[in-house]
Amino acid sequence: MHAHSPLDPWAGAKAVLFDLDGVLTPTAEVHETAWKELFDGYLSRIRSTQHYRGNDYFEHIDGKPRFDGVRDFLASRSIVLPEGGLSDDPSLDTVHGLGNRKNKVFNDIVSSRGVAPYPGSVRFIAEAEARGLILAVVSSSRNAPAVLKAAGLEKHFPIVVDGVVANAKHLPGKPHHATYSYAAELLGLPTNTCIVVEDAVSGVQAGAAGDFHSVIGVNRGAGAQTLLDAGASYVVDDLADLL
Repeated sequence: MHAHSPLDPWAGAKAVLFDLDGVLTPTAEVHETAWKELFDGYLSRIRSTQHYRGNDYFEHIDGKPRFDGVRDFLASRSIVLPEGGLSDDPSLDTVHGLGNRKNKVFNDIVSSRGVAPYPGSVRFIAEAEARGLILAVVSSSRNAPAVLKAAGLEKHFPIVVDGVVANAKHLPGKPHHATYSYAAELLGLPTNTCIVVEDAVSGVQAGAAGDFHSVIGVNRGAGAQTLLDAGASYVVDDLADLL
């Protein structure tokens, strides 16, 4: 990891690779709500006394591919379910069924409420483009294109590496750096010219694991020190803080 000062975050950079949920759009909150609804319903149905808690999201789920989030949460409660298959009906109590149920809840919320991007992130995008940097989105979510479209941001991102692409290319999810490295490859750039912007611990770890220009941590609740410990070059509360 190269030492970079937040006073000039752009020095030597040619691209910015953004996580989506919690970095560009407040959809991390929608994901959080959808996960809570999913597991509240599931745990009460199986009459579990181990209720879903707020910190479960940050400890077991945040930033990971959806089905890994299901597996890791269930493991935290010592619950073992059959894997099932990718096309499992959302009503099924399998790893994939629960993941698909969560996805349905998420999409219902996005389509009914819409998505407004963070104003500071919109300003940061404009500054990056004004400086001639190229942009990509790297998200564990399979809904990234729909969310970008709902937020009116899709025109800024010629490259989107999401959960669908990762699955098709057999790329391991965050905290592995593979999806970020693949985005740099698609942009035709060495990784050390690409800034990674992340709000999740697993995403910051992914950026720190590869040879990237720098990793900007955006603290939306994970905690500044937690993100620094995970490998962030520096942490801000909003991307506008860097302008």
